[in-house]
Parts: sequence; C-alpha cells; structure tokens
Amino acid sequence: MKKVILLTPVFFFIYQFSAFAATPGVQINFGGSESSNGTSTTVQLILMLTVLSVAPSILLLMTSFTRIAIVLSFVRHALGTQAMPPNQVIMGLSLLLTFFIMGPTFQEVNKQALQPFLDGKLEQREAFDKASAPMKEFMAKQTRESDLKLFLDYSHAQDIKSIHDIPLTVLVPAFAISELKTAFQMGFLIFIPFVVIDMIVSSILMAMGMMMVPPSLISLPFKILLFVLVDGWHLVVQSLFVSFK
Repeated sequence: MKKVILLTPVFFFIYQFSAFAATPGVQINFGGSESSNGTSTTVQLILMLTVLSVAPSILLLMTSFTRIAIVLSFVRHALGTQAMPPNQVIMGLSLLLTFFIMGPTFQEVNKQALQPFLDGKLEQREAFDKASAPMKEFMAKQTRESDLKLFLDYSHAQDIKSIHDIPLTVLVPAFAISELKTAFQMGFLIFIPFVVIDMIVSSILMAMGMMMVPPSLISLPFKILLFVLVDGWHLVVQSLFVSFK
C-alpha cells in the first residue's frame, strides 16, 4: 500500500512530462484509448490511485480495525510493558484480525460489486451502490441508535426507511464514535484485574515500609504471570470476535 502511494507522484510527473514534452520525432501517449463505458483508461487509473490513497481512512473508519487496535493497545498499557509488544506487532495483528472479521463482508462486496464491474456489467455508480450495501449492513449492526440519531438530526436527513437509505456521510461517523465507546468499555474491563494487582502490591510495600520501591517494578512480573496463566491473548481475541456478532 505504501509503495503504491509513493509511486503516485511519479505517475503524475510522467503524465505531465508526456503532455508537455516537445522532443522532435518522439510522441508519448498515456491512456489515449477509452474503455467500453466511455471513460478513458487514464481517468480510471487516476480514480483507482485516488481510492488507494484514501484506503487507510476507509479501513480505519468503516471496518473493525479501530476497535481491535484500541483494545490491543489497552492490553499493553494495562500490563505496563511499555513498548512490548511493539506498535508494528499491534498494528499487524489488528490488520489480520480485521480481514478475518470482515471476510464475509468483503466477499459480498466482491461478489455483488467488484466482479460485475470488472466484467463490464455495472457502471461505476451502480458498482459503488452495490459495494456500499454490505458495508452499511455491517456498520449499522455495530452502531448505537443514539449515535446514529445524533448525526441524522444534525444532517436533517429525510425519507430514511431502511439501512440502505442512510448516507455514508452519516453512518460512517456514527459508526466511528460507537466503535470508540465500545473499545473504551472493553479497555476498562481489561484494566480492572491489573489495577487490583497494583493496589495489592502497593499495600504490601507500604506495610513493609518499602515506600521508595516503585510498585510497578514489583507488580509487573505478577501481571505478566497472571496474563500468561489465563491465556490472556486468547481471551482478548475471543472477546473481540464475540463483540462483533
């Protein structure tokens, strides 16, 4: 993904060079032909690169990535292990779990919109509507009614009879703040047992008169031991899977 985004300026530089080059006897032409639906290949390529450039935002705001990444970050902070696991591991695991959870939705998008569009059976607008339908269904299941009502009231949306009638400009932010609330609720529950361990260790150190010893230094091994004994990563991932049902 990063490579595609980095190559985008190079493409536009080459395209501009081909348009304004005045070398005698040399003619460079990019995307001069037109597709079956009347859109030039160059325009389609530019649209595709634009979609790829905003793909990270789509991934963050329209999938399960936000909740998973926040919950896994809460686990690391609750353990108090600083940068263990590293951010790369947290983000990589979040991405893999996102594709696992969103698999059925992505399959529907591919079946209803992407493949028919590539086969020339659907126009761009029709393909977009077909692709947005499964995404709307997924987001609507995870969005709280109060959050959705908030954005519907401020947008003055009318004639909303079903999920498919809700515009993405309303559903996406409502889904995002619902995901944030759910992730913080799960993070709170994750913190409770580790806070109890910190309190117990602090009380024991104060009773022994060892006030100069940082409680986190003593409680860290016990928190890691507890997390390993209860198979913490398994429980966290299982809780994430259950929360999306």
